[in-house]
Amino acid sequence: MLPTYLPGERLTAIRRWRAVKVGDVVVLRDPRDRDRWIIKRCARKEGRMLDLRGDNPDGSTDSREFGLVEQKLVRWIVLP
Repeated sequence: MLPTYLPGERLTAIRRWRAVKVGDVVVLRDPRDRDRWIIKRCARKEGRMLDLRGDNPDGSTDSREFGLVEQKLVRWIVLP
């Protein structure tokens, strides 16, 4: 999520208590590797499916590679 968040930076995230909105930064398990957690921004919604993007498009693994993600897979929403 460079340049928004730097490695080692502390974030405050709370368990998803509402529907994810476009623009929200969310935390979820990587759809391709369930042992890895990822932080992405919701770029678009299609019903219950989310298009998740990193803030650094050239260096990010996101929905362009792993496809849309079900909203129920999002565990936390990062507070601004």
